[in-house]
Parts: sequence; C-alpha cells; structure tokens
Amino acid sequence: MLKNLLIKNYALIQELEMKPDKELSIITGETGAGKSIMLGAIGLLLGHRADTKALFDDKEKCIIEGTFEVPEHDSLKNIFAEEELDYDATNIIRREISPSGKSRAFVNDTPVTLEVLKKIGSMLVDIHSQHDTLQLGSNEYQLQIIDIYAQNQILITNYTEAFKLYKKTLSEYNDLVNNAEILHKELDYNQFLLNELINAELISDQEIDLIEDELRILESAEEIKSKLVISIEILSGSESSVINNLRQSVSVLNQIGNISTRHRNLKDRLESCYIELKDVILELENEENTVDLDPEKVIQIQTRLDFIYRLQKKHQVSKVQDLIEIKNELENKVSKVLNFDEEINKVKLDLDKNLKNVNHLGEQLSDSRKNVISTVENELITLLTEVGMPNASVKIKHTITPPTLSGIDTINLLFSANKGVAPADLKSVASGGEFSRLMLCVKYVLAAKTSLPTIIFDEIDTGISGEIAIKVGKMIKNMASHRHQVIAISHLHQIAAKGNVHYFVYKDNTSDRTISKIKKLNNDERIFEIAKMIGGEKPSESAMLSAKEMLEDN
Repeated sequence: MLKNLLIKNYALIQELEMKPDKELSIITGETGAGKSIMLGAIGLLLGHRADTKALFDDKEKCIIEGTFEVPEHDSLKNIFAEEELDYDATNIIRREISPSGKSRAFVNDTPVTLEVLKKIGSMLVDIHSQHDTLQLGSNEYQLQIIDIYAQNQILITNYTEAFKLYKKTLSEYNDLVNNAEILHKELDYNQFLLNELINAELISDQEIDLIEDELRILESAEEIKSKLVISIEILSGSESSVINNLRQSVSVLNQIGNISTRHRNLKDRLESCYIELKDVILELENEENTVDLDPEKVIQIQTRLDFIYRLQKKHQVSKVQDLIEIKNELENKVSKVLNFDEEINKVKLDLDKNLKNVNHLGEQLSDSRKNVISTVENELITLLTEVGMPNASVKIKHTITPPTLSGIDTINLLFSANKGVAPADLKSVASGGEFSRLMLCVKYVLAAKTSLPTIIFDEIDTGISGEIAIKVGKMIKNMASHRHQVIAISHLHQIAAKGNVHYFVYKDNTSDRTISKIKKLNNDERIFEIAKMIGGEKPSESAMLSAKEMLEDN
C-alpha cells in the first residue's frame, strides 16, 4: 500500500505530503483546487510521460516520491530480481524532472528506466479515472475483465508467445513465396545469361592477351614465314652462308690456338658464337615449321574475341574476372530458385505446426474465458442490485474469431438498466451514472482477483446521488476494509463520510501565486466539510447534524 506521498514543485503544488490510510482515504476539495493534479503526480510515479511545463518553479526540479509497503508478491519480486533491484517490505519510488526537461526515475535509490518503472508501478497502483469508465465500452477492455477474473495470465503469456512465433513464421513464409514469384519470373532470363557465360568457358583476364597475341601471329603468318625462310637461307642456305663461313673461321683459328693464350681465347669465343648460331638456326627452322597459314583458325579466334567483348559490353564490365563473378552470382540465383520449393515447403511445415499450436493454446484460453462468463454476469447483476439497480441485466456475448494477438475470442458486454429492456451495447444504453456504477461493480469483482495493493478512484461517483451514493459508498468501504487500500476522490458527502481519513485539497491565494495545498481533517473539520458538501458554503445546523450522524454511522 501507499504509506506516504511527497510532491514538490509540480503544477500548482509547491510542496505537498500525505499519508493515506491503509483502508479508505477520501480526498475532497473545490473544483480546480488540485485533486487531479495529485493524480497526475502519482501517474509520474507509474511511468507516465513528464512535461517541464508542469513545473511549479521552472528553475527548480520536480520531485514525486512514494513510499510503498509491499506484501509478499512473487511477480513483483521477480521483476526486482530481473532488474537487479533491492527488494524490501518497504520500497521507495522517486521521479525527478529537471528544468531542462531531463527525467530520472529511481527505485530504492537505484536508477531505472521508465519501462521498468511502468512494470513495477502497474503492480502497485491502479488509477481509475473517468477515462477508464469510457474504456469500459471497448471490447478489448471487456476481454481484459474476463481474463483478470479467470486468472488467465499464464495462458495469455503462452498463447501470446505462440502467436508471435506464428506471425513471424507467416511473415517468413510470405516473404519466401513473394521472392519465389519474383525469382521465378527472372529465372528463364538468368538461366539464359548463365548458360551464355558457362559456354564462354572463361578462364582469366590473361586469356584475352594470349588470344590476341595468337591472332596477330595468324594474321601475319605469311609474312612471318617468308622472313623466317629468308633468315634461314642467309644463315645456312649455301656454301657461303654465315654458318659455313663461321665454321671455317673457327677451323683457321684453331690452327694457331696452341701458339698463344690470346689466340686460343679468340678461337673459343668464335666457337661459342658458332654453337649459338646453330641453335638459333634450329629455332628459326622450328618456328618456320610451326607457322601455319590457317584462315579458319583466324576466324575462330576472332569469333571468340568478339564473343567475349560482347559479353563485357552486355554486362557493362571491362574484365573477364568481372564476367566470372557475374556467372557465380547467376549460379547462386538460379540455384536459389531451384531450391526455393524445398525451402518453402520446410517453412510451410513450421507454419502449419505453429498455427496448430496457436489454435490449441487459443482454445485453452477460450475455454477458460467461457467458463467464467456466467459467473461474472451473475456477480455483476448482484452488485448492481446493491448499488440501486435491481432491474439491471448483464449479458456477456462471446464470439469465436480467427486468431489475433489477444486470442480467438471477442467479448461484448451488453447491459440494460431497466426492466423489460433487452441488454445492448453499453455506449447506446448506459447513462453517466449507470456507467460509473457498472464500472465500480467491475472493479469490485476484479479486486478480489488481483494483488494490487492500492486502488485510486477519481470521481467514480459521477452521475449518482442520494440513496444510490450511500450504497456506492458502502461498496467502496467494503472493498477497502477487506481487500485493498483505496483512495477515493469524491464530491459526494455520502461517500466522503465513509473514509477512515479525510484529506481536503484547497487553493492558497495568500502569496503572489496560487498554491494547491492539502490538509488532513480532524473530526470537527470533517463534520464541517461534509456539512458544506450537504448544504453549501454556510451549512445549516441540520446539515451539521446530518454530517455528524453520517460520520458516527460510519
């Protein structure tokens, strides 16, 4: 429960502190005095967004601090453990907003994110505002009512995880199918391009250099052959050829080689020239024999070069290696398409399996919901009688739907406040007061099913008065006495008299700026304040007496 609330520098509040009772605390005050401002401050403790415009003094930071006494609560302990926070029977939650707009949150003096603050806050306090009453008309909220009553959290968690996995697999499957359609459309063209590159039998960039050299030789074969023949003829073709004359010269020098070393060296050098020349002549003859006049081969080589050049132009590249890389990419694309059916079938099996699991868990969740519907209807009808609606009827319509994130169910709460009138959608049949009483009954029913320590009602009594207000007050009192700490902001004396403590919010205009303040009323002050709620600013003696009797009856 909330033991202490401290608010500094927030909206019209310079500094405010209150210690709610462990059962029912009532907050009253004139319109605009700051009751809703207090709710906004508590909302900051629960992780709501902050706004620097809410600072009372824009040069000072805003501080909202709540001290909570927490009973043994496994879910809350688990959150504390997951976030590595110290858990105690008494925990302090603090929110700070600096003038620059920076917001910080702390749990037991340890900094936490707003997400963590929201998780912890949602398990400590439930704020019911008039907006929540309007929410009652939504099918989503009505489904939450059934789930809370049926204690479906584990079933919901299991189903939600299964549904998210199914949706993920479905997305993967759809992507594969869509990609397969695109790739199949491109398959024929890619296969054609691939076959073309495969048939090219590309090796490397050096291949073109070699082919071009070979082409140049073939195109000049006749001239080359002629020149080689002439060279051979000059070197060895006659008695007076170079090789014969060189051989004779070596023979002559050999005759004087024994006379001196100089002559022998000259003979040796000339003999080396003779040997080298013989080798050159042999290579020339071999080369001449290999040079072919082959017009067909020229055409073949020219055709291959043209083919490679066309491929380069077609694929807008300048190197054979680029063509090879394109070929590899095309092979991957074609292979992927050819293997797509197998991959799609595999994912389809997973998809069917996940959908089957979603349907199975959805049916379990749906059964749990259906099992409590009649009980919820009966309890609400009984409670509505207690708050002055004996002719009210409630019908919860359950419909099976295709799987969604919330399950396979749609819940529609139908209501009628009058005898002989068939229940219909809330928004079309319920007045403001009827809405408020129905919402209070819903909260009462759910209170027994939740472990929330603190419930705050913001004018749950809207649209009611007289005897009905007394009955509503008794229900709130009973909820606070047996189940939860309740803080109720009210404008009705019948409800205000039910509180264990009574806080009064008022505007202080004694300084240059209006300030919202709060005070805990003693018994005499309570009598006077409740009398004012009965009879106006200057209550009569009978109003004072009625107020005193109401408090004594409480």
